[in-house]
Amino acid sequence: MGVLAATAATACTSKKQPPVATHSPLADSADQIMYGARFKMTDQGLARAEMQSDTLYFFDDNTRIESENPHITFFTAEGAKDAVLTARHGTSNTRTNNMVARKNVVVVSEDGRRLTTEELIYNQQRNEISSDSAFVLTEPNRRLEGIGFRSDPNMKNIRILKGASGFARGVTTEPAAASTTPRTVPKR
Repeated sequence: MGVLAATAATACTSKKQPPVATHSPLADSADQIMYGARFKMTDQGLARAEMQSDTLYFFDDNTRIESENPHITFFTAEGAKDAVLTARHGTSNTRTNNMVARKNVVVVSEDGRRLTTEELIYNQQRNEISSDSAFVLTEPNRRLEGIGFRSDPNMKNIRILKGASGFARGVTTEPAAASTTPRTVPKR
Protein backbone atom coordinates (compact mmCIF):
# COMPACT_ATOMS: atom_id res chain seq x y z
CA MET A 1 0.00 0.00 0.00
CA GLY A 2 2.85 2.38 0.78
CA VAL A 3 4.26 2.22 -2.80
CA LEU A 4 0.84 2.82 -4.36
CA ALA A 5 0.18 5.83 -2.11
CA ALA A 6 3.62 7.27 -2.85
CA THR A 7 3.05 6.89 -6.61
CA ALA A 8 -0.36 8.55 -6.40
CA ALA A 9 1.08 11.42 -4.34
CA THR A 10 3.91 11.93 -6.88
CA ALA A 11 1.47 11.97 -9.80
CA CYS A 12 -0.67 14.62 -8.10
CA THR A 13 2.26 16.92 -7.39
CA SER A 14 3.94 16.66 -10.82
CA LYS A 15 4.99 20.09 -12.08
CA LYS A 16 4.90 19.06 -15.76
CA GLN A 17 2.43 21.27 -17.63
CA PRO A 18 0.01 19.74 -20.16
CA PRO A 19 0.84 20.40 -23.83
CA VAL A 20 -0.65 23.54 -25.31
CA ALA A 21 -2.17 23.36 -28.78
CA THR A 22 -0.82 25.82 -31.30
CA HIS A 23 -3.31 28.53 -32.17
CA SER A 24 -3.22 30.61 -35.31
CA PRO A 25 -3.97 34.29 -34.73
CA LEU A 26 -6.02 34.15 -37.96
CA ALA A 27 -8.66 32.09 -36.16
CA ASP A 28 -9.55 35.02 -33.89
CA SER A 29 -10.79 37.25 -36.71
CA ALA A 30 -11.81 34.81 -39.48
CA ASP A 31 -15.40 34.86 -40.75
CA GLN A 32 -15.24 31.10 -41.25
CA ILE A 33 -12.71 28.28 -40.75
CA MET A 34 -12.46 24.99 -42.66
CA TYR A 35 -10.25 22.04 -41.71
CA GLY A 36 -8.99 19.47 -44.21
CA ALA A 37 -10.39 21.47 -47.12
CA ARG A 38 -10.28 20.43 -50.78
CA PHE A 39 -11.69 22.32 -53.79
CA LYS A 40 -11.22 22.79 -57.52
CA MET A 41 -10.17 26.01 -59.22
CA THR A 42 -11.90 26.34 -62.59
CA ASP A 43 -11.76 28.81 -65.44
CA GLN A 44 -14.79 28.84 -67.76
CA GLY A 45 -15.60 25.26 -66.78
CA LEU A 46 -12.04 24.00 -67.26
CA ALA A 47 -10.36 22.57 -64.13
CA ARG A 48 -7.06 24.42 -63.77
CA ALA A 49 -6.05 23.23 -60.31
CA GLU A 50 -7.17 21.41 -57.20
CA MET A 51 -6.23 22.78 -53.79
CA GLN A 52 -5.97 20.91 -50.52
CA SER A 53 -5.11 22.63 -47.26
CA ASP A 54 -4.83 21.73 -43.59
CA THR A 55 -6.81 24.83 -42.61
CA LEU A 56 -8.55 27.63 -44.51
CA TYR A 57 -9.47 30.98 -42.94
CA PHE A 58 -12.09 33.08 -44.78
CA PHE A 59 -12.14 36.90 -44.57
CA ASP A 60 -13.77 39.91 -46.27
CA ASP A 61 -17.09 38.24 -47.18
CA ASN A 62 -15.20 35.10 -48.29
CA THR A 63 -13.17 36.96 -50.94
CA ARG A 64 -9.82 36.45 -49.16
CA ILE A 65 -8.81 32.96 -48.08
CA GLU A 66 -5.70 32.32 -45.98
CA SER A 67 -4.42 28.73 -46.07
CA GLU A 68 -2.01 26.71 -43.99
CA ASN A 69 0.10 24.10 -45.83
CA PRO A 70 -1.57 24.48 -49.23
CA HIS A 71 -1.03 21.61 -51.69
CA ILE A 72 -2.07 22.54 -55.24
CA THR A 73 -2.21 20.15 -58.18
CA PHE A 74 -2.18 21.87 -61.60
CA PHE A 75 -3.85 20.32 -64.67
CA THR A 76 -3.31 20.66 -68.43
CA ALA A 77 -6.11 21.81 -70.75
CA GLU A 78 -6.76 18.10 -71.41
CA GLY A 79 -7.17 17.41 -67.66
CA ALA A 80 -3.86 15.58 -67.09
CA LYS A 81 -1.85 16.29 -63.94
CA ASP A 82 0.77 18.91 -64.80
CA ALA A 83 2.63 19.92 -61.61
CA VAL A 84 2.25 20.14 -57.83
CA LEU A 85 2.87 23.20 -55.63
CA THR A 86 3.42 23.03 -51.88
CA ALA A 87 4.05 25.88 -49.43
CA ARG A 88 3.67 26.76 -45.76
CA HIS A 89 1.11 29.56 -46.32
CA GLY A 90 -1.11 30.90 -49.06
CA THR A 91 -3.56 33.70 -49.78
CA SER A 92 -6.29 33.35 -52.41
CA ASN A 93 -8.39 36.20 -53.76
CA THR A 94 -11.71 35.03 -55.21
CA ARG A 95 -12.27 38.37 -57.00
CA THR A 96 -9.04 38.23 -59.01
CA ASN A 97 -8.59 34.42 -59.03
CA ASN A 98 -4.98 34.84 -57.93
CA MET A 99 -3.19 32.91 -55.22
CA VAL A 100 0.04 33.87 -53.48
CA ALA A 101 2.05 31.01 -51.95
CA ARG A 102 4.62 31.95 -49.29
CA LYS A 103 7.43 30.32 -47.34
CA ASN A 104 9.21 27.20 -48.61
CA VAL A 105 7.38 27.20 -51.94
CA VAL A 106 8.17 24.16 -54.12
CA VAL A 107 6.72 23.35 -57.55
CA VAL A 108 7.46 19.93 -59.06
CA SER A 109 6.41 19.08 -62.62
CA GLU A 110 5.30 15.61 -63.70
CA ASP A 111 8.54 15.12 -65.64
CA GLY A 112 10.89 16.14 -62.81
CA ARG A 113 11.55 19.89 -62.95
CA ARG A 114 11.70 21.41 -59.47
CA LEU A 115 11.39 25.12 -58.67
CA THR A 116 11.98 26.57 -55.20
CA THR A 117 11.32 30.14 -54.04
CA GLU A 118 10.00 31.99 -51.00
CA GLU A 119 6.98 33.57 -52.72
CA LEU A 120 5.05 32.66 -55.86
CA ILE A 121 1.90 34.00 -57.53
CA TYR A 122 -0.51 31.75 -59.43
CA ASN A 123 -2.71 33.63 -61.92
CA GLN A 124 -5.55 31.25 -62.68
CA GLN A 125 -6.91 33.10 -65.74
CA ARG A 126 -3.52 33.20 -67.47
CA ASN A 127 -2.56 29.78 -66.04
CA GLU A 128 0.78 31.32 -65.04
CA ILE A 129 3.10 31.08 -62.07
CA SER A 130 5.43 33.99 -61.36
CA SER A 131 7.61 35.58 -58.73
CA ASP A 132 9.74 38.64 -58.14
CA SER A 133 11.81 36.72 -55.55
CA ALA A 134 14.99 34.71 -55.95
CA PHE A 135 14.40 31.19 -57.28
CA VAL A 136 16.19 28.00 -58.28
CA LEU A 137 14.96 25.67 -61.03
CA THR A 138 16.57 22.24 -61.29
CA GLU A 139 16.13 19.31 -63.63
CA PRO A 140 18.49 16.62 -64.90
CA ASN A 141 21.56 18.24 -66.49
CA ARG A 142 20.30 21.78 -65.90
CA ARG A 143 20.07 24.33 -63.11
CA LEU A 144 18.82 27.91 -63.45
CA GLU A 145 18.83 30.68 -60.87
CA GLY A 146 17.61 34.22 -60.98
CA ILE A 147 15.47 36.90 -59.44
CA GLY A 148 11.93 36.85 -60.73
CA PHE A 149 10.32 34.70 -63.41
CA ARG A 150 7.13 34.09 -65.39
CA SER A 151 6.18 30.55 -66.46
CA ASP A 152 3.47 28.03 -67.17
CA PRO A 153 2.84 25.77 -64.11
CA ASN A 154 4.79 22.92 -65.76
CA MET A 155 7.82 25.23 -66.17
CA LYS A 156 8.34 24.27 -69.83
CA ASN A 157 8.70 27.92 -70.85
CA ILE A 158 10.25 30.10 -68.19
CA ARG A 159 11.10 33.78 -68.57
CA ILE A 160 13.78 34.90 -66.11
CA LEU A 161 13.45 38.57 -65.18
CA LYS A 162 17.01 39.30 -63.99
CA GLY A 163 20.21 37.80 -62.66
CA ALA A 164 19.95 34.63 -64.76
CA SER A 165 22.73 32.14 -64.16
CA GLY A 166 23.14 28.40 -64.14
CA PHE A 167 24.43 25.47 -66.14
CA ALA A 168 23.14 23.11 -68.78
CA ARG A 169 24.92 19.99 -70.01
CA GLY A 170 28.36 21.35 -69.16
CA VAL A 171 27.67 24.95 -70.26
CA THR A 172 27.85 27.54 -67.49
CA THR A 173 26.29 30.99 -67.70
CA GLU A 174 27.01 33.92 -65.43
CA PRO A 175 24.69 36.86 -64.85
CA ALA A 176 25.31 39.80 -67.16
CA ALA A 177 26.89 42.75 -65.35
CA ALA A 178 24.06 45.28 -65.83
CA SER A 179 21.53 43.33 -67.85
CA THR A 180 17.91 44.11 -67.06
CA THR A 181 16.53 42.41 -70.17
CA PRO A 182 14.33 39.42 -69.30
CA ARG A 183 15.50 36.11 -70.74
CA THR A 184 13.18 33.38 -71.97
CA VAL A 185 14.55 29.88 -71.59
CA PRO A 186 12.51 27.24 -73.43
CA LYS A 187 12.61 23.63 -72.26
CA ARG A 188 14.89 21.44 -74.29
